[in-house]
Amino acid sequence: MRFPVGVRGSNEEMPQKMNGAEALVRTLIAGDVKTCFANPGTSEIHMVAALDRGAEMRCVLGLFEGVATGAADGYARMAEKPACTLLHLGPGLANGLANLHNASRAHVPIVNVIGQHATDHLRYDTPLKSDIEAIGRPYSKWLRTSSSGVEVGRDAVEAILAARTAPGQIATLIVPADVAWSENASVAALPALRKPPLPETATIERAVTMLQSGLPTAILMSGNALYGKGLLAAGRVAEATGAKLLAPYPLTRLYRGSGLPTVDRVQYVLEQGIEQFKDFRQLILVGAPAPVAYFAYPGKNSEFTSPACEIHNLASPGEDYVGALEAVASGLSKRKAETRAEESVRPTLPSGEITLQGLAAAVGALLPENSIVIDESMTSGRGLMAATKAAPPHDWLGNTGGSIGIALPLAVGAAVACPDRHVLCLTADGSAMYTLQALWTMVRESLNITTLVFANRDYAVLKREFSYLGVGNPGPRAAAMFEIGRPDLDWVALAKGMGVPGVRANSLEAFGMALRAGLEGQGPSLIEVPL
Repeated sequence: MRFPVGVRGSNEEMPQKMNGAEALVRTLIAGDVKTCFANPGTSEIHMVAALDRGAEMRCVLGLFEGVATGAADGYARMAEKPACTLLHLGPGLANGLANLHNASRAHVPIVNVIGQHATDHLRYDTPLKSDIEAIGRPYSKWLRTSSSGVEVGRDAVEAILAARTAPGQIATLIVPADVAWSENASVAALPALRKPPLPETATIERAVTMLQSGLPTAILMSGNALYGKGLLAAGRVAEATGAKLLAPYPLTRLYRGSGLPTVDRVQYVLEQGIEQFKDFRQLILVGAPAPVAYFAYPGKNSEFTSPACEIHNLASPGEDYVGALEAVASGLSKRKAETRAEESVRPTLPSGEITLQGLAAAVGALLPENSIVIDESMTSGRGLMAATKAAPPHDWLGNTGGSIGIALPLAVGAAVACPDRHVLCLTADGSAMYTLQALWTMVRESLNITTLVFANRDYAVLKREFSYLGVGNPGPRAAAMFEIGRPDLDWVALAKGMGVPGVRANSLEAFGMALRAGLEGQGPSLIEVPL
């Protein structure tokens, strides 16, 4: 599908002739892609020059490509529109793939711009030559290599449209250097975006019938069903029927807190998940799959739901989640459910020795209104959602794909998208080491991010999984692959090396003081909590 070339603005605003890189950048800007998370190289120099002239585009440098891709994910979750990345050839794209995996599972819009050698140079088989399309294809719903400067503006438009196709996806545009420097290129105009379709009427009516049956029912939701108008509509459904609202464990974004509809997160541990779903006889899905365990375990069923539970897919990915929930709410009786959610009380600020319960209570006591929580604390942070249930309204972002090292970059992207909000980043020493370069970007961009590092000096979840698989306790050599001490990581020193003020909290009083200072301050800060 091709779109006509056009220029937005007067002839005085746009040059009559431009190279391919300039056409690409200007088309992105005209298409409301105005943030670029970049780690460029030689093949992208003409695009860097074009970005230098495109004042409307904010350029954020990452010292590692995984920071750039993870930040683009965080930006998209909060801005609800794509950022672009600018990465160097196949190796640069490969370095960013782990967080592109997470972004693909989050169903967020991202436009990747990947440099390529000049077309005639490929025949020399130089060291950085690679099959970029093969590297990018697994995580790109749309992928193209531009063939000329004349086409690159149109290619950029199609990349934007592909990225913004509901519920959001990754589009990868590969730009050879000779396409970037070629002349006589033009900006292409972005046509109107297509709205996602409503589910069929019969599908909506079936959900209404199920909810009116009186059987124990859960509604498992994803995407924009978990915030804004979608969450409000789901709340009306739950209030009218008593249905339980749930979010997947790998949640993209959930708006939660005091006064908002209660949405519980699906449990991670298999037995806990089965217990959570055992009484439901009906499960309605809104953009989410039926819940299953992350991994298989010998002799155990991976499904959380009972065989007696009827599963109904109200809205599939790509359909209108908000419209579907609003239609269901309109079709239900206005009668209020007899049972209502129990009011939660915000915890008081704790004192004494460090405990996981105490840390969770401190976060619950101090989390400010309108903050954004980034959660990659799978082991140490499992009590945090319960402790923050009565905190003022805030957004909660999780790791959607299971590839660790997302928290710090995700925080960067969220903070860039929402500069007036404070970001609390919950991570651990093992996962944070994957992308600690993001701390440098936080300082460079003056981002209001408080990072909490749970320093348990373990890949603790792997120790649990080892015993859970029925192979006993790890011996010395196995344990050495799960323990990250000897030497212990010094997160205060690491933060200082990146320019981030850091402190180590050895008591709940010290933690509370440091957390309050971080959340009330400006710019980035880091708190290490030895466990």
